[in-house]
Amino acid sequence: MAETCTRKLIVEVCNAKNLMPKDGQGTASAFATVDFDGQRRRTKTKFRDLNPEWDEKLEFLVHDTESMATEILEISLYNDKKTGKRSTFLGKVKIAGSAFVKSGGETLVYYQLEKRSVFSQIKGELGLKVYYIDEDPPAPPAEQKPEAKAPETEENKPAQEAKPEEEKKEEEKKKEEPKTESNKEVKKEEEKPSPPPPPQEENPKKAEEAAPPVKVENPPLADSEKKPSKEEKEKAEIVKRSEVTINDIELRSLASDRSRSAYDLVDRMPFLYVRVVKAKAAKNESKSPVYAKLVIGTHSIKTKSQSDKDWDKVFAFDKEGLNSTSLEVSVWTEEKKENEEATQECSLGTVSFDLQEVPKRVPPDSPLAPQWYTLESESSAGNEVMLAVWIGTQADEAFQEAWQSDSGGLLPETRAKVYLSPKLWYLRLTVIQTQDLHLGSGSEAKVRNPELYVKAQLGAQLFKTGRTSFGSASSSSANPTWNEDLVFVAAEPFEPFLTVTVEDVTTGQSVGHAKIHVASLERRTDERTEIKSRWFNLAGGETKPYTGRIHVRVCLEGGYHVLDEAAHVTSDVRAAAKQLAKAPIGLLEVGIRGATDLLPVKTMDGTRGTTDAYVVAKYGPKWVRTRTILDRFNPRWNEQYTWDVYDPCTVLTIGVFDNGRYKRDEAAGKQDKDVTVGKIRIRLSTLDTNRVYLNQYALTVLLPSGAKKMGEIEIAVRFSCSSWLSLIQAYTSPMLPRMHYVKPLGPTQQDILRHTAMRLVTTRLTRSEPPMGQEVVQFMLDTDTHMWSMRRSKANWFRVVGCLTRVAILARWIEGIRTWVHPPTTVLMHVLLVAIVLCPHLVLPAIFMYAFLILAFRFRYRQRFVLNMDSRLTYVDMVGLDELDEEFDGFPTTRSHDVVRIRYDRLRALAGRAQTLLGDFAAHGERLEALWNWRDPRATGIFVVFCLVASLVFYVVPFKMFALGIGFYYLRHPRFRDDMPSVPISFFRRLPSFADQIL
Repeated sequence: MAETCTRKLIVEVCNAKNLMPKDGQGTASAFATVDFDGQRRRTKTKFRDLNPEWDEKLEFLVHDTESMATEILEISLYNDKKTGKRSTFLGKVKIAGSAFVKSGGETLVYYQLEKRSVFSQIKGELGLKVYYIDEDPPAPPAEQKPEAKAPETEENKPAQEAKPEEEKKEEEKKKEEPKTESNKEVKKEEEKPSPPPPPQEENPKKAEEAAPPVKVENPPLADSEKKPSKEEKEKAEIVKRSEVTINDIELRSLASDRSRSAYDLVDRMPFLYVRVVKAKAAKNESKSPVYAKLVIGTHSIKTKSQSDKDWDKVFAFDKEGLNSTSLEVSVWTEEKKENEEATQECSLGTVSFDLQEVPKRVPPDSPLAPQWYTLESESSAGNEVMLAVWIGTQADEAFQEAWQSDSGGLLPETRAKVYLSPKLWYLRLTVIQTQDLHLGSGSEAKVRNPELYVKAQLGAQLFKTGRTSFGSASSSSANPTWNEDLVFVAAEPFEPFLTVTVEDVTTGQSVGHAKIHVASLERRTDERTEIKSRWFNLAGGETKPYTGRIHVRVCLEGGYHVLDEAAHVTSDVRAAAKQLAKAPIGLLEVGIRGATDLLPVKTMDGTRGTTDAYVVAKYGPKWVRTRTILDRFNPRWNEQYTWDVYDPCTVLTIGVFDNGRYKRDEAAGKQDKDVTVGKIRIRLSTLDTNRVYLNQYALTVLLPSGAKKMGEIEIAVRFSCSSWLSLIQAYTSPMLPRMHYVKPLGPTQQDILRHTAMRLVTTRLTRSEPPMGQEVVQFMLDTDTHMWSMRRSKANWFRVVGCLTRVAILARWIEGIRTWVHPPTTVLMHVLLVAIVLCPHLVLPAIFMYAFLILAFRFRYRQRFVLNMDSRLTYVDMVGLDELDEEFDGFPTTRSHDVVRIRYDRLRALAGRAQTLLGDFAAHGERLEALWNWRDPRATGIFVVFCLVASLVFYVVPFKMFALGIGFYYLRHPRFRDDMPSVPISFFRRLPSFADQIL
């Protein structure tokens, strides 16, 4: 029996920075405890140091390599209790098992220390290197081979397990004794005493099964007796699995919920499954192609013709759509006679099944084993077919590989698939300088003083630096210097090379180029890592092998999240580097149940309309596509999918499309494009946790003729979260990774990179098999949000007006109080004004208490359903056909000159209003500036005198009396008011601005 390799997790605790003082003397004596898979290790204590350096390497045994990705590594920092009253918590770091890298790819990563509770006072960073190594078990000695391969029985057990009971007890006592004082401290702090016998009685078998390599690595008996404590220590660490933290238990239970709650958001659909494995003919002389045919009433599907008679295909028939109670499976051969081009089909026999006697299978039952069935035939006998027939649901494991009858049978374009977006990185190229450039003849280069720039290309991406002059060898510009950053988007698997070219602007010719291997570039996770600069030789071609050299700094930025969708509908904010990955905070489950009242989008046979609908759901890098249900206006998919959630403030996007790609025009070599039916979005932050939302959403599509409702889709959504603390902490953390804030990209650069990433994702998904259409990916990613649209402009304007409406309502309410529209309210405001002036310390408590009461009262009236696309908010019904046609027009435009002129004039009219609004806003600011700059000497002189008088008055009059006087004056009765503008307003409007100086 082949031995499996031993996997060990290595955690290098390097250092910590800027820790919180906890010993009462402005310092801290920190030590770290590391927990993984029930095992615990501890570092040494660094006394009185807020920036301790341990540089200790801790090893952990990985008991189950397959489930390592679901494990959580937790590192906690404590202040040593010997230097204080108690062991004080300094912070913790949690790293998901999916972030572990193999040995050789590890880098030093600084993690922000997390709080244990909301009220913890924690700060600082912890530097770690986390990786794993796989060690092959050493081959046992020759005389021990039979014993190592023999199965374990009661007579054949390892020698260390056959020891007397007294020796075992002595070893257990030695194992429980701490080796150092630090172990005593950790046990007193973190472990509660529990009776050892129960866990030892529960887990000995599990411990033996979880660590078989430990037994294989044991040397012969004489050596194993020398090291009994190590073996017993490893077993004791395995027994400690029951002491995992609460968060580990929650995450494991969350992972187990995936299988337990599968397909609980959708209706169970009965399917008739038929697995056709192979056929066996009695006379096997001919090598003619053979195929199997399945017939149930009017439903028929056949396999592909193969010469080896081995298909191993699974077919699923929607049981509710069957119109017969019997299944017929027949096997046919295609024989081609001599001197004839046409083939002749010959039946090898048929076998029938009564559907009422077909067994039912419900997971987790084992799959039904295929059996040989004799084919009944009049012409030949002894032919057999191997198949299995059973009735199950979409929860059956065979459903994903089955060819569904409602999807057209053997059509790859109609099957359900899961796609993954490529992993994206930012590639940063810093062009420093060039040296020893050869620009033709020396005299020519001196005369024309050329200008140079550097051009870098990665795939289809091309960026250039600015221009710089190249002088003579004696001048300071003999070595042109740029020090400019060029940022690209790189998708795994990477393009082979990054090409860097130095070009001459005056001649337009290349001076030389260099190729940089992308896969071998250094990867950076934070700004503290210094990337070494490198020199590359420039080559001008075969005739010029050396034309100079260029000095660059290039790396892959793993600390950023590469945005590949519109910022307002982003579904993933994780950093590109695997080392910075965090554990998921929840689970998103989506049940795509069905659609109703879909409108026809194409015609079948030129007579009647039809729709072949499927659904695409995207969240994070995972895309799912349901199976296509052909020719139905009320399709029922009843498929359920799950996603890990890392941030609650993200958006799930679901789109419905009509499949046009499964119909190929073989003669023209073309495929029809998929047609958009509609789209919905669900923001996870608007969902209550652990609650199922089952709703029907309208599918509206925007056409050049206007908005059109295409039907409704029924979706069930559940956002499960096991830890409220993790969910609340997510709201307090930055939205994007740290590099976006410490070394931000410019808005224009970020927009260019976003659209570049969208194009890369679109290209990769369209190259999948079966491909996801380009129009589908672009519609899901909203790649056209940056294009001009009169409708979107109006919608955004009215959104601003809607926000300002609340301010206008408040202003009208205050004006009603001021004008005594409701006298009791105005009298009450006088009393409130007196209370505020006399007791100003109660202002903030009163404001926040009022906000608390209002929000608490509105809680019962909160929305209890998920919002969908709002046609009223998007103003699809309030725009003209010409404005919609302008929105669907490409860039550059393809419309006639007259149409473009009309649209340009309309845009000029709107821009003129915006121009006037901006001018008025600027004039108000310039009037304030003119008051302080003596542009109007008389106005500024009046203001100076006013300031002098005001200072003397406020020196004599208490501020409370002044506030009361101003308040009462503002709330005076209308009979004491004047309809003319007040003195301050008239004075301000007379101040000069720069509007009269504009041409």
